Amino acid sequence: MTTVERSTPAGEEPPPPVRDWPALDLDGTGFDPVLAELMREGPLTRIRLPYGEGWAWLATRHEDVRLITNDPRFGRAEVTSRQVTRPAPNFAPRPGSLAWADQPDHNRLRKQIAGAFTVGAMKRLRPRAQAILDELVDGVVRDGPPADLVERVLEPFPLAVVSEMMGVPAADRDQVHAWTREIISTHGAEAADRAKTGLYGWIRTIVRARATSTDEDVYALLGSAVARGEIGEEEAVGLAGPLQIGGEAVTHNCGQMLFLALTRPELMERLRARPGARGPVLDELLRYVPHRSTVGLARIALEDVEIAGHRIAAGDPVYVSYLAANRDPDVFPDPDAIDPDRDPNPHLAFGNGPHHCTGAVPARLQLELLVDTLLDRLPGLRLAVPPEQVQWRHRTMIRGPRTLPVTW
Repeated sequence: MTTVERSTPAGEEPPPPVRDWPALDLDGTGFDPVLAELMREGPLTRIRLPYGEGWAWLATRHEDVRLITNDPRFGRAEVTSRQVTRPAPNFAPRPGSLAWADQPDHNRLRKQIAGAFTVGAMKRLRPRAQAILDELVDGVVRDGPPADLVERVLEPFPLAVVSEMMGVPAADRDQVHAWTREIISTHGAEAADRAKTGLYGWIRTIVRARATSTDEDVYALLGSAVARGEIGEEEAVGLAGPLQIGGEAVTHNCGQMLFLALTRPELMERLRARPGARGPVLDELLRYVPHRSTVGLARIALEDVEIAGHRIAAGDPVYVSYLAANRDPDVFPDPDAIDPDRDPNPHLAFGNGPHHCTGAVPARLQLELLVDTLLDRLPGLRLAVPPEQVQWRHRTMIRGPRTLPVTW
């Protein structure tokens, strides 16, 4: 491993060595062993990921992750013009993407879709989401055991809910789902690029078609915002893409949560015995579940910043690990244990700061509905195969079971 080191000013700690962090295909809900090692090495380490160029800082401590993600001295926009080391081959940031926007553009863009994520919007969504879920579970009950929960419920339910929120016509939903699944995979740049071309071209068409709509779904809001000249068409496309992909995370996060409940009798008993108190248990599972592979998106230091005794120089790329922050022993005693009574529980499963997940509220709504409905309607729910025979997704940025065979 060859690394060009810059000189260390007097009184500063020398920079840590650069560690390669390969994209591991991990089965089950075990914590990434490379990340665990990086956490032991220090609160601030340096990593090289499989794609891109160079190295980047990695922050793993809860306090530092919260600082970096809410500090204007670290920005995202500059990443779009650089070949920063990264976990996936496909890298094509788009104008309008909230993920890459710094202030004031971030707020300008986010407010265009805020109406679809208000408390009132979620109240309107809940009965429709419950009806979609009930229909899916009706089919599972009607057909009888065994059933693959991923195929029958965990994939189609978030897809349908996200499509409702976005305003995707029913006839287009299967194609949209095929594109989003390919985009979050790590099969290769060409396949992901083809999927992005298809999805973003489709989004552009529907945004144009919804220009005069008075509906309150996301594509209607974006179409009217473009028509009013408040955002450009390419910005609307860049805003919509990540939101459309967001349903994939619900599928796999809930898959991991259910796998944990199905393989830990004491956890399942707690969920069943106290249905009115499932919220804190879901928060603990959100903290615990390793929902992604390696890290998400980088930031760039816009000026020199000192963290944990190290100088992060202006221009240095920086990653944070929410997974590591959620296992920080200074914040979460016995962090590798699932504690349903953990209080407080300031987990960062939905991110932090301006880039806190836009879809956090509907995602949480869907998780609650899924757990409540499945446990209440399938009281004898259990795995239909030994835990080691459950198949897990590989070559993907979002971890989760590929199948979840159950009986009841």
